[in-house]
Amino acid sequence: MQLPEDHSGTHYGLFVDDKLVSVVSLFLKDNQLQFRKFATLVDKQGMGYGSKLLRYVMNEYLSSEIHSIWCNAREEKCLFYERFGLKQTKQKFSKAGINYIIMKKSIN
Repeated sequence: MQLPEDHSGTHYGLFVDDKLVSVVSLFLKDNQLQFRKFATLVDKQGMGYGSKLLRYVMNEYLSSEIHSIWCNAREEKCLFYERFGLKQTKQKFSKAGINYIIMKKSIN
């Protein structure tokens, strides 16, 4: 999925045997890093590829000037993001029939 602001993001992918299996896009604003469009191929989910990619990008920014990293998490995926130290905020919304919770982790 392509969005108008994609040109301002940094995009990462994890390849297995030359096949792109997981992606994430990062957007920096006001010393806060948002990750979006985090996805893994359905037949590759549950194999740790998404976790490996997310861990990599989070570690890339640990020593930078960012204060926090956050995402709009689908409600049913909150436990996954909690494994990476993100905490649920009180901010919730629904879009296209899907419930989201903003999750955030302070870095510095």
